[in-house]
Amino acid sequence: MLQLAPESAPVAVHHVARRRLWVVSLVVGVTASVVSLIGSWIPSLWGDEAASVLSAQRPLGSLFMMLGHVDAVHGFYYVGLHFWVGIAGSSPFAVRLPSAIAVGVAAAAVSWLCGRLGSTRLAILAGAIAVVLPRLTYSGEEARAYAFDAGIAAVLCVIVAEVVLRRGRSIGLWVAYGAVLTLGIYSFVYVGLMALAAGVFVLVTPSARHHLRAWAIAAGAAVVASTPLLIFAFLERDQVSYLHHRVEVTPSSVLVQMWFGAVPFAIVAWVLIAVAIIVPVVKAVRARRARTAMVAQGHPSVVALAACWLSIPVGLLIVSSPLIAGYTARYGTFAAPAAAVLMACGIEAIGKRVWMRVAAVAVVVATALPIWVGQREAYAMNESDWNEIASTVHAKAQQGDGIVFDEAVRPSRRTRLAMDTDPAAFDAVKDVTLSSPYADNPTWHDDTYTVTQAAGLGRFSGIDRVWVVEYSTGGHTDTWGISSLEALGYHRTVAYTEHRSVIYLFTR
Repeated sequence: MLQLAPESAPVAVHHVARRRLWVVSLVVGVTASVVSLIGSWIPSLWGDEAASVLSAQRPLGSLFMMLGHVDAVHGFYYVGLHFWVGIAGSSPFAVRLPSAIAVGVAAAAVSWLCGRLGSTRLAILAGAIAVVLPRLTYSGEEARAYAFDAGIAAVLCVIVAEVVLRRGRSIGLWVAYGAVLTLGIYSFVYVGLMALAAGVFVLVTPSARHHLRAWAIAAGAAVVASTPLLIFAFLERDQVSYLHHRVEVTPSSVLVQMWFGAVPFAIVAWVLIAVAIIVPVVKAVRARRARTAMVAQGHPSVVALAACWLSIPVGLLIVSSPLIAGYTARYGTFAAPAAAVLMACGIEAIGKRVWMRVAAVAVVVATALPIWVGQREAYAMNESDWNEIASTVHAKAQQGDGIVFDEAVRPSRRTRLAMDTDPAAFDAVKDVTLSSPYADNPTWHDDTYTVTQAAGLGRFSGIDRVWVVEYSTGGHTDTWGISSLEALGYHRTVAYTEHRSVIYLFTR
């Protein structure tokens, strides 16, 4: 019996450590979800979220018809949201809740990754940073798929870490990797680039190089399984052609907006990331073991994996952007958890004492807090003020009034989306220019008539009061349809100025 103690003790310690890591990851995940969820109902929905909500609200037949023309790359998310809306409704809180849960998954995976390749302390540090990282807290309150992309990418890295730790063939894990990678590609095509990050990490890890063949098979299988989506993505590529006419790759978009939200937080983050990468390299050079130091068990290994995750997929998008319209800052959301990992490793590298680590985390939280608060202000989502439009019309309109929306701006900015996303607030008014609703169209938005066309169809007969909602940028307010209304005998009587819109009442 005495001989068993030395052999069983390490096993017992291992199980205790695994249980502790499970608890840490669970607490981090729940905290991240709650932090993202708090105040998520405050900002108005905006154009991209309207595309999500209106697509999800369509009957499935109508949704699949639409995906054959536009937004096939978002189809997996739309279908999932369709069933969720059927259960929870389409309020801002309801449609943003799944994203908050997905951020919790990402943060929990970050903690697990750091605990397995590093220590419980590193798991807590990385988890705490993931909870407040601005890109994650933003994606956690947005009804888009980006939070899911971050969660899937984090899970992929956890699987890779488990493969490296086991060192055997790990066929089951590679099957899981291929399945999750396929899921990630269907969620967001660019998540497929995570396969390259994993491949480079396996390549530079001497103890894991025998997995290269299995990695290639798993990644190739995921690409093959994703072929239908990739074909649709190619056919519908013109949807993002507008990026060709914008300067998307700038120091601000890459170094600040992509993951960090504001300059003070970005400075802190990049200093910590630099320390996390430089310190192991310096130690490796001094020890003349540069090829193995970065992939040894412990913190250098997690640094190598996170560095591949952070730099390779997004780096390829940035480098290819002059040729392919494929980069904007929010597309890098799936790499945001890697930033949290590297920042935590940086704190570990410089924080030799407890008070130093606590102080560093306090600085991270202090610089993140103003960003988090700003994300939960009324106009945080692309300056959208649809809540105010709905509130004003609901309070001021009389039963039987007509309403006209500005159609001079691109679909994602049209003021009529305030009604499409909150129809109950507009029960009293008649949409006089509506031609066909979004559910009947091959696109996600309504088709409309001009005021003159609607008048020719008798849409204004018997209507003496018409509300006009124009898009406004502060320096300029549109006047779409106003001259046509005046030609019909209407004149302006009242104006309500909102944040990004002006609401007029015309009477005759």
